[in-house]
Amino acid sequence: MRIHVSFIDRVGITQEVLALLGARNLNLDAVEMVPPNVYIDAPTLSPLVLEELHDALFRVKGVEDVRVVDILPGQRRHLQLEALLAAMADPVLALDSAGNVLLANPALVELYGREPAGQSVGDLFADPALLGSLLEQGFRLPLREVNLNGQTLLLDATPITDAGALLTLYPPNRMGERLAALHHDHAEGFDSLLGDSAPIRALKARAQRVAALDAPLLIQGETGTGKELVARACHAVSARHGAPFLALNCAALPENLAESELFGYAPGAFTGAQRGGKPGLMELAHQGTVFLDEIGEMSPYLQAKLLRFLNDGSFRRVGGDREVKVNVRILSATHRNLEQMVAEGAFREDLFYRLNVLNLNVPPLRERGEDILLLARYFMQQACTQIQRPMCRLTANTYPALLGNRWPGNVRQLQNVIFRAAAVCESNTVDIGDLDIAGTRVTHRNDSEVVSLEQAVGAYEKALLEKLYPSYPSSRQLASRLQTSHTAIANRLRKYGIGGAS
Repeated sequence: MRIHVSFIDRVGITQEVLALLGARNLNLDAVEMVPPNVYIDAPTLSPLVLEELHDALFRVKGVEDVRVVDILPGQRRHLQLEALLAAMADPVLALDSAGNVLLANPALVELYGREPAGQSVGDLFADPALLGSLLEQGFRLPLREVNLNGQTLLLDATPITDAGALLTLYPPNRMGERLAALHHDHAEGFDSLLGDSAPIRALKARAQRVAALDAPLLIQGETGTGKELVARACHAVSARHGAPFLALNCAALPENLAESELFGYAPGAFTGAQRGGKPGLMELAHQGTVFLDEIGEMSPYLQAKLLRFLNDGSFRRVGGDREVKVNVRILSATHRNLEQMVAEGAFREDLFYRLNVLNLNVPPLRERGEDILLLARYFMQQACTQIQRPMCRLTANTYPALLGNRWPGNVRQLQNVIFRAAAVCESNTVDIGDLDIAGTRVTHRNDSEVVSLEQAVGAYEKALLEKLYPSYPSSRQLASRLQTSHTAIANRLRKYGIGGAS
């Protein structure tokens, strides 16, 4: 049993309170003193003994209140810290001022294979120079590459004043997500969608039209194409731009947490709930926009609750009985084929039609060849600024690799590759070898020296037309497929001697 004793602060009162417990031979697991309060965790304290102790405590001069509590404040903070660390997908370490590990989150323990508490950071990474650098520079280090159990990671150090540091380890495939959190030079609306290829121009033109319509919008596209960026742009140019834009990743949370995040919960809905309840994203975004990413991963129960909300704009908080009505526009996104999921019974047909009132398709990067080098240069500038190193540039030798890769991870993968190249490159010029280190996994079909950007773009353009022409065997069909003019395609087919322009 845990009790909270509050009192008027005076010298010796805490000792008198503890003496009463000691006289009853109670085992104390924890005592937290925060004058004028003392919190006591006494597992052997029974209700009968508590009744007698209650009277004895009130005979102590200055004691004002004695009550049973669920948990001690320090224990609560410890549980909250553990929950916070457990929720972090990236491995995290806390170090003391000597560079020894104080604690590690579950992601780090799983990666390392055991609990590293007490171990020197130099021993942990088998890199004595790392410990020396951290101590010499006050735990302020530029992003650097480390190796843990054979896995290459990027280490980010955050000093904690006079107490050591927090180290976060990022797998290379997480770099793009960090970059994606940066605004494109604070650009708003569709200026944040970088690129000038025909597919991206067509996307912007259609998005401009649907953004102004106050109806649900479904954004579809492969993973990493920038669907959330499109959603934010649509909100920024809509009539709701002055109200909040709030996002929820439906794949990132279990059903019960996703429901409480989206719809909130009532007071006393569950153990540990905030005393006054908590509003969800729907209430917080009133008059604004809620973006539901990975909508295809939403559970059947939440699908039903969302459908009801779309029908009349009302819902109930988790554990509540009061109807809440808000005015919110729903934007959703998925990389999955929702029509196929409907046919297979994995997604509600009625919800699909309510979400798909308006729709946008975000093109994959492999269909945006003209944008690849533009994006790569931009991400390089962004990465160098973030990791505070001199500006790097891509050499012409990297162009065939960048243009020839199919980029299955799309723009996010390109961000990852460029970010890591900037982090590990030792000079201010990034060559093809630096991209290999960054794990592009491209095949070097053309290792010859690139003379110019025009040559590299021309080689990519020719390869693309040769690949598509058998499926679209006329200049008109091919022009329609690539969303450009018939004349432009006819001229390029003649230029490269492909088929016959018609």
